Amino acid sequence: MQKLGGSLLEDLLALDTGHRGPRVDCGQGHKAEFVGYRDKHLDTVVGPATLRRAWYHCTECGHGVVPRDTELGVGGASLSPGLARMVARVGVQEPFARARRDLAELAGIELTAKRVERSAEADGTLVRASLEREAAAVLAGTLVPLGPAVRVIEKLYVAMDGTGVPTVPRDTAGRRGKSADGRARTREVKLGCLFTQTGLDEAGHPVRDPGSSSYVATFEAVEGFGSLLYAEARRRGSQQADQLVVLGDGAPWIWNLAGEHFPGATCVVDLYHAREHLHALGALLAPALDADGPGWLADRLAELDRGDVAALLAATRQLALPDAQAKEVDKALGYFETNAERMRYAHFRALGLFVGSGAVEAGCRAVVAQRLKLSGMRWTVRGAAAIVSLRCEDASGRWDDVWTRLHSQTTAA
Repeated sequence: MQKLGGSLLEDLLALDTGHRGPRVDCGQGHKAEFVGYRDKHLDTVVGPATLRRAWYHCTECGHGVVPRDTELGVGGASLSPGLARMVARVGVQEPFARARRDLAELAGIELTAKRVERSAEADGTLVRASLEREAAAVLAGTLVPLGPAVRVIEKLYVAMDGTGVPTVPRDTAGRRGKSADGRARTREVKLGCLFTQTGLDEAGHPVRDPGSSSYVATFEAVEGFGSLLYAEARRRGSQQADQLVVLGDGAPWIWNLAGEHFPGATCVVDLYHAREHLHALGALLAPALDADGPGWLADRLAELDRGDVAALLAATRQLALPDAQAKEVDKALGYFETNAERMRYAHFRALGLFVGSGAVEAGCRAVVAQRLKLSGMRWTVRGAAAIVSLRCEDASGRWDDVWTRLHSQTTAA
């Protein structure tokens, strides 16, 4: 069946050899001269096929021009757009060797794991570049997203976090890490999760709207991540939202981005991270508290849950501590002092808001870890960035949009 399919496809493609006259534009303002016909071997969803097409050469630029390749979307590629889409689909879901096996068993398509890797990463790189261009245009004001069709968005959340991805040594050279020898083994990818909320459950807890989550991610510096996040928020309708909420774990870069791109937003430090900091403070004070430690910590946790950071600070600072310990405690309390306005949890709950950043933390696991952090994996930053870009688009429900954007003028084969 595949031989028949490939043969029929070859006959169909042979109806147009791509000859466009003795000269064609080379794309750089010059004219390329017709040289002759050359064969191109393609793998497609219906099997291998040979494409015979006109080949032109530009003497000024020194490169070949093949109009038919461009029209079919196979310029510089050995996979048809339809097969490239299949390869990307399996390549973002599972390791490349397993993806190769599944293509062979389920579709009868024999490719090497390296070809699967190269094709999936090449398309992911194109998607990433397209998103970055759009984000830069939105930030510059030269592109204005239309936003969603709905006119009213009650609450739009923007949650941010970062997670490490294991990378090859050349991509971590010279970087400090948390390992015993001080060397980095990972590179951080920053992930943003945006979702909406329109109601509460029977217990009065906020409920994320089903299917409302979208994701952006990058290995670039904070500024690049901020551009992507801002563009996605605009696309999601941040301008129309009744309330915009930023959720994060308390890292300074998160609130710097919130202040820059979402200055009117309600900012909330994830309650569970705040509790972890308070438990760490309790461990630091344990020698001074002695047997009263558990009760003291329970009281402080209750104050934190109410958002009464002032009481928490006062109760801690009234303790008599040695100078060295007092300095460590002051440093730990700085986290609560800096984020006091973002820890008004009783107030946030009264407004029906989320006080936890679980959505983005789940995204770090589902979008990043389940594909990029499996046992024994080591990525190049370029390859990991490509795959995570595709996974974000897939998790956001925009897979079809990706391929419309990349291959809008190609055939299904």
